[in-house]
Amino acid sequence: MVKIKSPEDLASLTAKLQKEKNTEEICITVCMGPGCLTCGSQKVLESLKEEIKKRDLQEKVQIKETGCHGFCQKGPILLIKPAGIFYQQVIKRDIPEIITETIINNRIVERLLYVDPILNSKIIKEKDVPFYKSQYRLVFGDNSLIDPHKIDDYISLGGYSALAKALFEMTPVQVMEEIKNSGLRGRGGGGFHTGRKWESCRNAPSPDGVRYVICNADEGDPGAFMDRGLLEGNPHRVIEGMIIGAYAISSNEGYAYVRNEYPLAVANLNIALELAREYGLLGKDIMGSGFDFDILVVQGGGAFVCGESTALMASIEGKRGEPRPKHIHTSERGLWNKPTALNNVETWANVPIIIKKGAEWFSQIGTERSKGTKIFSLVGKINNTGLVEVPMGISLRDIVYKIGGGIPDGKKFKAIQTGGPSGGCLPEELLDLPVDFDELTKVGSMMGSGGMIVMDENTCMVDIAKYFLKFLRDESCGKCVPCREGLKRMVQIIEDITEGKGEPGHLELLEELTQTVKEASLCGLGKTAPNPVLSTIRYFRDEYEAHIMDKKCPALVCKNLIEYSIDELLCTGCGSCKRACPVMAISGEKLYPHTLDMEKCIKCGICLEKCPFDAIKIS
Repeated sequence: MVKIKSPEDLASLTAKLQKEKNTEEICITVCMGPGCLTCGSQKVLESLKEEIKKRDLQEKVQIKETGCHGFCQKGPILLIKPAGIFYQQVIKRDIPEIITETIINNRIVERLLYVDPILNSKIIKEKDVPFYKSQYRLVFGDNSLIDPHKIDDYISLGGYSALAKALFEMTPVQVMEEIKNSGLRGRGGGGFHTGRKWESCRNAPSPDGVRYVICNADEGDPGAFMDRGLLEGNPHRVIEGMIIGAYAISSNEGYAYVRNEYPLAVANLNIALELAREYGLLGKDIMGSGFDFDILVVQGGGAFVCGESTALMASIEGKRGEPRPKHIHTSERGLWNKPTALNNVETWANVPIIIKKGAEWFSQIGTERSKGTKIFSLVGKINNTGLVEVPMGISLRDIVYKIGGGIPDGKKFKAIQTGGPSGGCLPEELLDLPVDFDELTKVGSMMGSGGMIVMDENTCMVDIAKYFLKFLRDESCGKCVPCREGLKRMVQIIEDITEGKGEPGHLELLEELTQTVKEASLCGLGKTAPNPVLSTIRYFRDEYEAHIMDKKCPALVCKNLIEYSIDELLCTGCGSCKRACPVMAISGEKLYPHTLDMEKCIKCGICLEKCPFDAIKIS
C-alpha cells in the first residue's frame, strides 16, 4: 500500500505513474456515466473484456471505465487512445468488429462515427466533434481520463499537487487570498464570492475552534446533473478542493451532502475517500503536514428544499430540512451553530485548479464579474443533450446552436430556461445574451446551479410555468406563509388559465402575488420561485392573453383549449385511428371517411400519432 508522507513522496509517485504510462499502448475508454449506462454501456464493457481476453490482447490493450464524458445524447461512448477515435451509440454486437477492424487492422468502423449534421461529414476524433470543439473543459475534461475507482489515475494527472502546494508552500491566509483574487463565485446558484465566504468563516469567532466544511451535492433541479457527473467521474478533484478549503479556514471536519437518488455518486465518493485515507491524503497528519481533516458522506433527506444551505445543515444535524432566517450567515453560525464554509461540487472542483495555476491565470477566463467556466446540463428540445462546460460570457446562441446542434426536426427555437425550476424562460431575441451571473439576473432569469432546458415552437409557455410552479409548490417546506400559500394560489390561477377558466385581471393578480412571494419568503428558494411565471408573462404575455381572452392555446398543448377533428378529404377509412382510440370516440366503415365524437374524446392524441395520412386535425 502506498503511503504519502511528504510532498516529495507525492512528486515521486506522480513521476513514476507518468513514466509508466505507455503513450503507444492502446486504451479503450468506456463511458460508465448514467446516460451511457441507461443505453447499455455495461453490456458493451462486458463484451469488450470478453473479446480482449478471447483474442489474448490483455497485454496490448487497456480498458478504462470512466465517468460521464458529457455527450449523453450519443451514448454509449467508446474512446480509443492514443488515436483519439470517437465511437458513439456503440452496442454489444459492435465490439468484435471494433477489435478486429480498429484494434488489430487499424481501420475505422465508419458507421460508428459521429456525423456532423451541418456538413454531413463523418468525424473520427473526439476533439473535432462540434459538441466538444466549442467547449472549454477546464473542470470536466479529466472525466474521460480517469477511472474514479483508481486514485493513481488522478495522481498521474497531477492530482493532489495543488494540496501539496497549499499545505507546504502557502499559509492558510495566502490560500484564502488566492481564491479571493481569482474571482471564483459559487456555482450552486447564489453566485457568492467564494473567497469572501471563506474569509468570513475563518474570521468568525468559535470558542472551541471548531469550523466545518460542507460540499452541497443535493442537486434537485429537474434536468440538472452537473454535480452528479463530476462526483461520479472525478471525486478526487472535489475531495482535494475540500481539503484545501478546510486548510484555509482552519477546519478539521467536513461533510459531503449527496442527493439520496445518486447511489453511484455516493459509492464512487466513498471509494475515493477510502483510497485518499490509505494514501495519507486525508485524515490525520495529511502528507506529513500536521494538518488533520476528514470527510463524512451524508445522504440527502429527499427534499428539494434541502439544497438550501440552512435546510441542508438542519438535515445533517438530524432535524427536518427547513430553512431558517439568514440575518446571521452560515459562514458565521452554520452547522451546529459553528462557522461553516458550504460550497457546491463544482465550486470545490475549481479550487485545486486555481491553487495550481494561480489566481491571475484563472481570472483571465470569463467576464469581468464572472470568472472561469461553468458546467451546464443542456436538455430539452435540442439535438445534442448532455453536460457542457463553457467559459463565462459565451452567448446562449453559441450554446444552443454550436454546441447543442440546434432544434430537432427543423422546428423553431422558442425559449430556453436557465437556472432550474426557479429560473426564467428567455425568448429568441435574448439568444445573444452573454451567459454570466449578472446578465442572466438582469433579464429575469438566473445562473442557478446550471440547468438549461431548451423549448421549441410546440411548447406552451403557460403550461411550462404551471409545470415548474407545481414542482416548487410540492417541494416547498411549508414553513413560511408567503411561499406555502402564495405558490398554492398561483398554481390555482394558472390551472384555471390552462383549463379555459381564465378571467381578465388574472395576470395582474399573478404579478401581484409573485412580488409578495419574492419579497416575503423566508429563504432563497421561495424568493426565486415566482421566476418562471414572471419571465413567461414578461416575454410571452400574448400566450397568456390568448388563453384568457380567446380560450385558445396557440401551441395546441392545453387539453381543455383544443379540439380534434377528422378531415374527410384526407381520411381513407383505414381504421388505424379507430382501432387505437381508447374510448371508442371514432366510428366509420372501412374505406369510408370516419367521424370523431368530441363528447367522448379525451384528447389523448393517440389518433393523431396513429393516422398515416395526416387526416387528424387539432385546433
